[in-house]
Formats: sequence, structure tokens, C-alpha cells
Amino acid sequence: MNQGQTMFSQIMDFLPIYEFRKCVRRYNGDYRVKTFTCWSQFLCLAFAQLTYRESLRDIESCLNSMSNRLYHMGFKGKVTRATLADANERRPWQIYADFAQVLIDRARRLYRDDQFSMDLEQTVYALDSTVIDLCLSMFPWAHFRKAKGAVKMHTLLDLRGNIPTFIAITDGKVQDVNILDVLEPEQGAFYVMDRGYIDYARLHRFSEEGASFVIRAKENLRFRRLYSRKVDKACGLRCDQTIVLTGTLTKGEYPEHLRRIRYCDEANGRYLTFLTNNFHVDALAVAELYRSRWQIELFFKWIKQHLRIKAFYGTSVNSVKTQIWIAITVYVLVAIIKKELGTDASLYTILQIFSVTAFEQIPMEQVLEKCGIKDFDDSENKQLRFMEL
Repeated sequence: MNQGQTMFSQIMDFLPIYEFRKCVRRYNGDYRVKTFTCWSQFLCLAFAQLTYRESLRDIESCLNSMSNRLYHMGFKGKVTRATLADANERRPWQIYADFAQVLIDRARRLYRDDQFSMDLEQTVYALDSTVIDLCLSMFPWAHFRKAKGAVKMHTLLDLRGNIPTFIAITDGKVQDVNILDVLEPEQGAFYVMDRGYIDYARLHRFSEEGASFVIRAKENLRFRRLYSRKVDKACGLRCDQTIVLTGTLTKGEYPEHLRRIRYCDEANGRYLTFLTNNFHVDALAVAELYRSRWQIELFFKWIKQHLRIKAFYGTSVNSVKTQIWIAITVYVLVAIIKKELGTDASLYTILQIFSVTAFEQIPMEQVLEKCGIKDFDDSENKQLRFMEL
């Protein structure tokens, strides 16, 4: 890296600006804009994510205090909170969603050869959503409950590298299962889901597309056993059955055979029942696949703790979605930097270093190489209890 560049400039150098400009042109984001372009808006909000700025006034004060360095950091003029607020309201959030997808595709290529916790060649995805609470009086469009507002971030996480491959931001009332309608199942891949995604007609589409799913069954499952396979009860398995659904509606929604696996979670004294359309992997591997779903819970916990997606700089739909998508972009960007520089530091550690060195003119490799900080971010190493998922 250039010795004279600030750390923030070095971070931004990892971004393909030409791809960003393509996204801007796609939505006419800079139409009739003279100075404060979409790129300037992105830099402001990315800076806010990296350095934990809490408000527009906070962003304005912090950047303008270093006005002599702003030009070399990519800013073309003084930053004002009024201009930034107007940009957040008016510039299409789709610009930043498309740009995030560009980085996601790049990150997936970098992490595709990473080892997975299980010996599987197929891609494994975890699908889930997280609720981001909002004040209903300030965000009246964010319908959730009678006296509470929220948005949901529906996420499909590639468990190799923990890279989000699909994200949909909706109001809090949207049911999780509806997201299955907009997903395009990948042939040969595994999709791991909790009970909130049980809809047998929608799950049947995964089978038709050649994708496998692993999902927890509900207690009121009505089925008929066709035959059973032997299982090793010493490892927690209780049964491995081939079944057909017999419910009034479900037998028509999923007319094919399903595999039912029952597992005893001895640590919590609970029994888990899984359904899958894959008859080839080992029964214990199915239970382990569901266990791997904890990674998406840790992903949600990580971004809520370390990025700005709980307090927002604006109250409109456009402003909220813009901020969330730029937060996701920053997460993926840090993952890309970690991989391309080959550092052993965790994402948490890298983000902490960036937050306190944004204005420093130190080569990034030198800072990360000398980093002797241990990872104090428990969320990256602590597995959630099986039954909490």
C-alpha cells in the first residue's frame, strides 16, 4: 500500500469503483447531482460503519475535523449532515444492494475452497431471519406489532466463509416462509432451516429443482412410516425412517417420500426430529448439518454488535435499507481484505483496528502483521446450544 494513504483510503482501494459506477448509472443515482455524489454518500456511511458513528452530526463533526485529509480519502468537499440526510432519503437503496452483491460474489469466489466443518463437497446454506426493532412512532411504515415497529433481514448464508448470498429486507410482519417464494434453489446444494420455513408445497419445489433441505419437523407432523434403517443409538440417533405425509393438505403438497430422522440431544434432554429429501448422506450427518445452522445466528449477533444496524441515520424506508446494505457491504469488504491479505486476525479484530486507525497513514499490511491482539469476540468461537436454534 502507498505509505502516504490513510487507512480508510487503503480500505476503499479494495472496492471495484467501476462496478459501483455501473450500479449508479443503472438507477440514475447521480442525476442532477453536482458535488455530493453517490460515491461520497457511500464513503460517509462506510466510514460511519467502520468507526461506529452514532448520528449524522457525529459523522459530520468527525470528518470535518480532518478536513485537510478528506480529499485524499475520496471526499470532494465538506460533508454536511443536511446533504447526507437528503442523499439517504433520495438516492435509490438498490444502488447499494447491487454493489453489495458484487462484493458478495467476489467474496464467495475467495472462500469457496475453505474447509467446511463436515466432509461435504456440496454448498451448504443456512436460511433464517433476524428482527431489527424500530420505534413505531418514528418509523410508522415498519409494521410489526400493535405498538412496536421492526424490519426483518432475511438472510441466506453460505456456511463456507459465512458470506451472506441473499438478503431481503422487509417489514416485521412478513412471515419467514414467504421468502422461499423468491429463492432460486441451487441444484445439489443443501438448505438448512428451522421450523418457521415448513411449507410442504414450497419445499417440494426444492426437490423438483434438485436441491436438498434439512428442516426441523413440527410436533403435529402426520405421516406413515414405510420402512426404517438401522442407526447407532450410541451417537444420539434414535431412528432413520422413510415416510410419506398423511395430513389432509400435506399429502398433496408433498406427494413424494421424505426422510425422518430423530436425534436425542443429551446435553439438554430434548429430542429433535429432522426432515430431509436427501437419502444419501449419513443420518448423523443430517443432525450435524442442522447443528451447523448456529453459524447464521452468530452472523446476526456479530453484525448487530459490531455494525450500525440498530440505530439509524434516517427514518424513511430508503434510508433504513441504504444503511443496512452498506453495513453488509462493509462486513463483506472486511472478509475480502482478511482473505486477500492472508491474515489470521478475526473479522472482529480487523474491524477494531480499522476503527481506530482510519485517519492514520500506516500501511495496512504492516498494522495487521504486527497485530498481536487476541480475539476477544466470544461470538465467533462460542457455539450456541443445540436446542436454542
